[in-house]
Amino acid sequence: MTSTPGKFTVGDYLAERLAQIGIRHHFVVPGDYNLILLDKLQAHPDLKEIGCANELNCSMAAEGYARANGVSACVVTYSVGAISALNGTGSAYAENLPLILISGSPNTNDAGQFHLLHHTLGKLDYNYQLEMAEKVTCCAVAVNRAEEAPRLIDRAIRAAILSRKPCYIEIPTNLSGATCVRPGPISAVTEPVTSDQGALAAAADCAAEYLRGKLKPLILVGPKLSRCGGEKALIKLAEAMGCAVALQPAAKGMFPEDHPQFVGVFWGQVSTLAADAILNWADAIICAGCVFNDYSTVGWTAMPSIPLMKCDMDHVTFPGSHFSRVRLSEFLDHLATEVQFNDSTMIEYKRLRPDPFVVHEAADEEELTRKEIQRQLQPLVTPNTTLFIETGDSWFNGTQLHLPRGAGYEIEMQWGHIGWSVPASFGYAIRHPERRTICVCGDGSFQVTAQEVSQMVRFNLPITILLINNRGYTIEVEIHDGSYNKIKNWNYALLMQAFNSTDGNGISFVANTAGELKEAIAAANNHKAGPALIECTIHQDDCSLDPGRLLGESKSNTGGGSPRLAAGHGLNGLTKQDIVEQVYDGKGRLGGYGFCSLITGMRREPEAH
Repeated sequence: MTSTPGKFTVGDYLAERLAQIGIRHHFVVPGDYNLILLDKLQAHPDLKEIGCANELNCSMAAEGYARANGVSACVVTYSVGAISALNGTGSAYAENLPLILISGSPNTNDAGQFHLLHHTLGKLDYNYQLEMAEKVTCCAVAVNRAEEAPRLIDRAIRAAILSRKPCYIEIPTNLSGATCVRPGPISAVTEPVTSDQGALAAAADCAAEYLRGKLKPLILVGPKLSRCGGEKALIKLAEAMGCAVALQPAAKGMFPEDHPQFVGVFWGQVSTLAADAILNWADAIICAGCVFNDYSTVGWTAMPSIPLMKCDMDHVTFPGSHFSRVRLSEFLDHLATEVQFNDSTMIEYKRLRPDPFVVHEAADEEELTRKEIQRQLQPLVTPNTTLFIETGDSWFNGTQLHLPRGAGYEIEMQWGHIGWSVPASFGYAIRHPERRTICVCGDGSFQVTAQEVSQMVRFNLPITILLINNRGYTIEVEIHDGSYNKIKNWNYALLMQAFNSTDGNGISFVANTAGELKEAIAAANNHKAGPALIECTIHQDDCSLDPGRLLGESKSNTGGGSPRLAAGHGLNGLTKQDIVEQVYDGKGRLGGYGFCSLITGMRREPEAH
């Protein structure tokens, strides 16, 4: 810990607390209201400042860092900075990540004397930013006197760590260097809240009794599992039960895909392996940290039809019972000691399991397709790889990938902000530069946050970006087409030259064919001194679904069941042959259907090629 000899300040206090909770890098955009605070943070020997291109990217980079580190910090200036950073803070809230948003603010003397200040709304009320932050954080505090700083800082940080949500700390520019007391033991801030032991025992007993009355139990894993460190407890429970384990798409990577009880990703009509069939066959489903929203349920067409045992981060609910103050990891661990072995869903899964799907390998001279990109991406996924899968069509390509044990998989499925993957992968790689981080991103998404590639260059991070260029917002086109879904095409590969300037080590490629992608990937794999951007050009109608996956659901998102679906017909009353003939063009490209068509019930006509 460093500070001015004989003086310990509010800024020093915050710096020490950030270091004590395990933060080693803080993401910043400087502004005149936070400069003194940045000096204090920079002076701490255990903290390294990471500059970002803008506040949106800064908050998203901190969100990605929280995925790698467990907690993160983002430091911005008042109003013009913090309001932009609220977007990434909202992502952290939706995705259950403890991000500490720190903002400088006006001098308390100016506010007290009713001075009209820059970077404000032009009003004398300076509480509006705090009020905004309260809506997207678990705790928002504003330090108005130096003596209050320790209590308020500790309160906000503790709330973020315990709830796995972001918090907000506002420090006026004149108080960052003001004297305050030194911090006490960090255990007072970080001591975890454990389950109520009576509630935990009762919940496990009732759950075990409930499961004993069922013949076909299954575990469905959701994205909250990893947020509370429940992966090991889940494996213990799964092996004690012997049942099938399926994942929600946002939980991919949270249960080993090489585990014999893994049965795929459950995502309705776009499920992998036989996850949908076996889940719909089960008569008891343990939902471990699941999130059911319109994305994860394919527009509410893929909600399990039976009552669920819902195990959330701090409570358990199943038919007829609710137990508060029960932590997810502790509950799974306790339940594992009481359940009976029942592998009926695994026996059925082995009967239903499809044969391995053989992907056609394109000739070098063939035009690049989504399928070929996916085929060439698969060998890159090693135990030392972390994938960042962008919002949009990339979700479905990522779901089809097999993850070896140790591989990471990050997705932002609740917030769904396009462009998230670029700064988030940057933030993650700052914490884990030794891993190969791969970002799969569409062209429309990339244009939102492209500047952060320059920071990848700046910090020599070996991130590989597969930029899928299909000249537009394809996922929006699938929902509802219009001229607003067309974007200005960029020479994406040429951007790396600008970001490199005279001292950068980034490399870039354009791949129009399968052979060009093969060469680009080989070069990217051998490049360790900076990022590699591969622009993959594909047809604008090359989307993610194949006809077989468009079949088999008996519900319609427009309400109730579809008579033609119930009668064995396919999507929107089409037979399988209809889809084969109408969806694909002569070159094997997917034409008028996409995932969002399944959600909205809409269909667009394929454009003339």
